[in-house]
Formats: sequence, structure tokens, C-alpha cells
Amino acid sequence: MYVWVKIVSALMLTSLISTFSSDASDRAFNLGSIATSQQVKGWDIDVRPDGVGAPIGSGTAFDGEEVFAEQCASCHGDFGEGVDRWPELVGGDGTLNTHDPLKTTGSYWPYASTIFDYIYRAMPFGASQSLSYDETYQIVAYLLYMNDIIDDDFVLSDQNIGLIKMPNQDGFLLPDPRPDVSNINGNPCMENCNVPVKIIGKAKDIDVTPED
Repeated sequence: MYVWVKIVSALMLTSLISTFSSDASDRAFNLGSIATSQQVKGWDIDVRPDGVGAPIGSGTAFDGEEVFAEQCASCHGDFGEGVDRWPELVGGDGTLNTHDPLKTTGSYWPYASTIFDYIYRAMPFGASQSLSYDETYQIVAYLLYMNDIIDDDFVLSDQNIGLIKMPNQDGFLLPDPRPDVSNINGNPCMENCNVPVKIIGKAKDIDVTPED
């Protein structure tokens, strides 16, 4: 069994290395093909927090109101108030430090570009990636406007989506207490780390962490 596993692993490695060749006939098993730039573009749709990767497009909240009503309101309500148990998208300001936080696009999400990334990638529910770039910008602009972050005539685009200052952007600047990412004398600890343990948060709302 051990020998067979080694043989299979070797074959897989050889196949992986061979994919760097341009033609299938040049590879050991004559399998696969190099992805075209168009195919790669279809998968490469992530948008970074600073806006890098945002596709060319634009939209305003004024235009986004109609698109939101058609594509999003059946679950999230006409004004982002949520329908039944579907998530609320508006409000929640000042609730994150309470026992009943309301995490909306305005109160919780740290970057407008992340909102764009998620909506374009996964919404509408059941019809993901059916929105155009402009429609997605329009919906994001509408949500930002409904959360009092931009004006209704503000033109949101690939040029400025990474510059929007979100209310809770600084709320994600939390220390990472893991020893392997802690710096000791300027160097990350890689083994036998002697880093003091400090509780920086408690899962109070689901009663799995004792209060004291």
C-alpha cells in the first residue's frame, strides 16, 4: 500500500509539473490545456479592500433603488429592513457592543469593496453572478446611501470604491494573539513560543464562555 501511494503521488506530481507546458502533446500524459486569459478572467473576480480588482463600472443610489427593488427586495425588503428571517442590510448603528448586535452593511462591514465582491459573487440568492458590473455598483451605492455613508447622487465606481470610509472599518483592527504570528524582538516566533495567553474576547451571546 505504501509503495502504491508513493507511485500515485509521483504520477500526480509529474502531471502537475507538466501543466506548465504550452501544448498537451508536450506533457507526459497528454492531458489538460493551458487556461486562456478569458478563462482566468472568469475566475479572477475578487476585489481587494483597497479596490484593486474592481471591474470597470459605476452607479448611483438613485439608479440602484430600482435595481435593488427588482433583484434584492423580495428577501431584504425595499429599504433593506429584511423580510422574515432574511438579513437586514440597513441600521444597527451602535449595536455591535451589545448582546444583540445588528450586523448590517452599514454597521458591520469594513469595506465597500467587500460588499461589491460579495454581491457580485453570490447574489441574488439562487442566481449568483447574474448582475452586471454597473448593476452591482448601483446596488452597493444604494446600500451605502441607505446607511447614510454617501449621498444619493454620488457616483460609485471602480475608481473610488476602495476609498469609501466605512463606519466600522477600524473595528477590524484587532490584535492577533496566536504565537506563530507574534513578533519577539522583531522576529516571528516559529517554535517553542513562550507568549503569554490573554483573552481578548468572549462568546457571551451563546453562553459558551463564563462571564468571569
